[in-house]
Amino acid sequence: MTYVVAGNETCPSWAPSLGFIGAGLCIILANWGAAWGTWKAGMGLCSMGVNHPGGIIKNLVAIIMAGVLGIYGLIVSIIIASGITEPTEYGNTYSQFTGWAHLAAGLCCGLTCLAAGGATGVAGEIGIKATGLRAELNHASQSRAMGGTASKEVGDEGDAGKLYIGSVTILSFSGAIGLYGFIIALIITSQSSYSCEY
Repeated sequence: MTYVVAGNETCPSWAPSLGFIGAGLCIILANWGAAWGTWKAGMGLCSMGVNHPGGIIKNLVAIIMAGVLGIYGLIVSIIIASGITEPTEYGNTYSQFTGWAHLAAGLCCGLTCLAAGGATGVAGEIGIKATGLRAELNHASQSRAMGGTASKEVGDEGDAGKLYIGSVTILSFSGAIGLYGFIIALIITSQSSYSCEY
């Protein structure tokens, strides 16, 4: 951290509000993305679980990946909030530069996690439903081949595993969007700050 002897124009009284807005927007947007992804993927999981309950545990990946996005926002918000300094008796020590950097970091992490949550939710919902449907179709064709004597519970998923691997790959890349924003936000908060001395 660099200390700069400066006047009111460098460290104005409103500068900490930039940091607080950055921390607030980061946690709000990241958790919005996490909730959106969890909601969409959860709908797909419940829909698939009606006819293929054996695939529920395996298909929790999308919901877990959506939840991680909220953790990214929490970490960055804590870092930003801990970097905001209170004014001294001589004036404000939190600079305008640091405030803008914290706002940028919060928006960077928050908005990328929001986008990643949407992508994870939509891809997760469709992937989960498709994997369950493929397992059901494989089971139905096996049941017909055995003269209809197979159990009603879907046991062997057949080639649905290939579809599952493709779905997890898509989820990995959609979740990486939030990770990229998280990394950049960490870089911004760790390198872009200075404080005023009086």
